[in-house]
This record gives sequence, structure tokens and C-alpha cells, in this order.
Amino acid sequence: MSTPFAPELLTTFRTLAEVVYSGDSHTSVQESLCHAAVELVEGCDHASLMVSRHGRVRTAAASDDVALAADALELELGEGPCLDAIDDDEPDAHFCNDLRDGCRWPGLAHRLRADLGLEGMAGFRIRQDGQKVGALNIFSDTVGGLRPISLDQASLLSSFASVALSAADRGKEASTLRLGLESNREIGKAVGLLMAMHEVDADEAFGLLAKVSQEMNLKVADVAAQLISKHQPQSR
Repeated sequence: MSTPFAPELLTTFRTLAEVVYSGDSHTSVQESLCHAAVELVEGCDHASLMVSRHGRVRTAAASDDVALAADALELELGEGPCLDAIDDDEPDAHFCNDLRDGCRWPGLAHRLRADLGLEGMAGFRIRQDGQKVGALNIFSDTVGGLRPISLDQASLLSSFASVALSAADRGKEASTLRLGLESNREIGKAVGLLMAMHEVDADEAFGLLAKVSQEMNLKVADVAAQLISKHQPQSR
């Protein structure tokens, strides 16, 4: 029996792939990821992509001026979900869906509400070659706007952001990046399928794929393709 999240998560991957494929440069791909967060993550009204290079954190892309201003406040105050996602060991995501109580970042929460009218925020770690290299920030204008499904969608979106940053750092052209995301779209479908089949979250589902990949000595993308093929409806 499928969970209520699976179809929406699969839609997230399909739509995101189309958005990213339209980019003609690394900068446009990163900007597309931020705009995709607003379009695909429930309750997300603004989004930004922060990266850490040589000990310095900066905003690489943002959906709008509100997201840029929110990032600037986080960097000014030295606290917030994005910085925690980059600096902390665990967990990969940090969030607060009601800034009125201050959460873990009272100073930032107060400024975000007073200066920008924001009511919720979350940061999701981005890894590259096992290293923490940045984070995806999402912001909501509504108290309680970021729900469990929002966090699942943003977590999957951050996986695509990881691919984008890896491609950019290796100097790959956008066309090569789009080819790389083709396999990630298959991985996304497989993750959604495993979530529905085993009633687990996105991280656990990907862990299952990775485990089978190691045991069978196959690439994760190949395992994902086999899984999808096996569970596709058969024509009669």
C-alpha cells in the first residue's frame, strides 16, 4: 500500500528535472534549483542556495530578494538553519516552522519576522564527495507552512543541488550536468517507490538502494533502473 507522500515526491523529481534541464549555465541551474524549491516544496515561499568555500559561506543563488536578505541576516548574526546544516555533524536538516518561539535561533527568528515577515525556515545540507559544502535554505511566510511533506521534498531537492555543485566544481558543461541528472531522476523514482513499498523516509529508502548497490557491485543508478523496470505496470 502506498504512502500519501510517494506520488507527490515522484512529481517533485519529474518537474525538477524539467526545470534543471532548461538551464544553459551553472549559474542558471543553481537559480533554477531555488525557483524549483518555491514551486515544488509545499509551504516554501522563498529559497536560497548557500555554499562554503575555503572557510567562507556565501549565497550562490536565491529565488528573490527576500531570500537574499534572509541569508544576509543569517550570516550577519552567525546563526541559523543553513549555517547549522553546513557546520553541524548531525542531522542533515535543521528547521523551525514557527519563528514566534525563537526556535534554536532566537536572534535570527526575531529579525526574520520583524524585517522580512517570515514565519518559518529550514536548512538542508548539501554534500559533495562526502564533504559538507553548502545548504539549501527554504523560508515560509506562514506559521506552520512547512510540514513533513515539505521537508521530504526539500531533502530530495538538496540531492539535486549536490549534483549541480559537483558538476560546477568539476567544470562540466550544463549539457553534461543534464545528462547526469537523468540517472538521478531514475534514482528519485526508485526512492519514491521504496518509500511507498516499505513505509520509510527518503534517507532510509536511499540507504536501501545504496546497500543493494554495494552487495551487487552495481551503480546506484543501475539498481534504481532495475527496480523501476521490475515494478512497472505490465501491459495486457
